Amino acid sequence: MSEDLFTRAVRSDPELTPLADRMRPRSLDEVEGQEHLLGSGRFLARAIAADRVPSLVLWGPPGTGKTTLARVLAAHTGAEFVPFSAVDGSLKQVREILSKAADRRRSYRKRTILFIDEIHRFNKAQQDALLPSVESGVAILVGATTENPSFSVIPALLSRCKVLRLEPLPAQALVRLMRRALATPQRGLGHVSVEVDDEALELIAEAARGDARFALTSLEISAHHAMDQGGRVDVACVEEAAQAKALQYDRGGEEHYNVISAFIKSLRGSDPDAALYWMFRMLEAGEDPLFVLRRMIIFASEDIGNADPRALQLALAADEAF
Repeated sequence: MSEDLFTRAVRSDPELTPLADRMRPRSLDEVEGQEHLLGSGRFLARAIAADRVPSLVLWGPPGTGKTTLARVLAAHTGAEFVPFSAVDGSLKQVREILSKAADRRRSYRKRTILFIDEIHRFNKAQQDALLPSVESGVAILVGATTENPSFSVIPALLSRCKVLRLEPLPAQALVRLMRRALATPQRGLGHVSVEVDDEALELIAEAARGDARFALTSLEISAHHAMDQGGRVDVACVEEAAQAKALQYDRGGEEHYNVISAFIKSLRGSDPDAALYWMFRMLEAGEDPLFVLRRMIIFASEDIGNADPRALQLALAADEAF
């Protein structure tokens, strides 16, 4: 899939497009992190080099390169690349895409890579519609999701795809990305007259917690802020311009229940380190401590019970003390 001149001009305009999108890697050489997939001799690197990419589900936190990898596939493959968003797409559109893919294969012997962003947003009927085309090879599916595909993608579709787990980017990789952005004139911030301290880059990388999009957005905000404050991005500038990253934790969504479930399971497994981790993750995300304490009271009563009556007393005391 190629961009026309107008789209390319808009994507490179710093006034119209965020830095994270302008600096999106265009080749494997520009991709940072994911060495377990893209390192020398690794599965995905070999598959891309041989132009034999199977159907994939890319699973990982935001900002780890799922869409970037899909675009790199588009640049390195001889197949027709069709992007599709599960957020605003319909079943009718999916069927139209698959019909065109079948015609393309029959008439031109050309493969189609269908990239579906946020594939976990598809309902069962929409995912079922993909099965015949994926199984017969009419389309190569590349789905991206932040949710565990074991719960969000139907088993029949999962069995036809290879699930690849993308990891949060190391801090060193985020620093390299930001340095590249600072040194790139058109796509990056090379045209902005600011000096950036190493400590400021390290602070942004630490706050980003593996999210490249967050790191580049924070750098862009800090650079523009520094232009009005003397032209230097230091730690104080970063702290003022880019606040700490909010955890990926939606109180009204599924993650709320996933995290509390993980907390209770850690208690059942007598794993204090894991229990503390999940508890602090909830608290830092803004969870009501009384909710956590109530769940501990329930756990002490139902799961421990008479095996240790003091557990309930301790949980009640903690609740009362708070």
